Amino acid sequence: MFKTIISAVLFSLLAGGCSLQNVQPWERDILAQDKMQLDPYPVDSYLDDHIYYSKESSTGGAGVGGGGCGCN
Repeated sequence: MFKTIISAVLFSLLAGGCSLQNVQPWERDILAQDKMQLDPYPVDSYLDDHIYYSKESSTGGAGVGGGGCGCN
């Protein structure tokens, strides 16, 4: 129990320490670049998902529609 509390406090301090960094104005352009996004290539990801779901004959939760023949 004591180790859990100590671990939670340490994790909170480490995670909170990252939020103390100020982003300078000249650093914002780097953070706004496409390669810094969660999905830097959304069109490629969409096409890959479409091909995958067309070949697997199933539709996932990624918003890709289509059937098993790969023709749509």
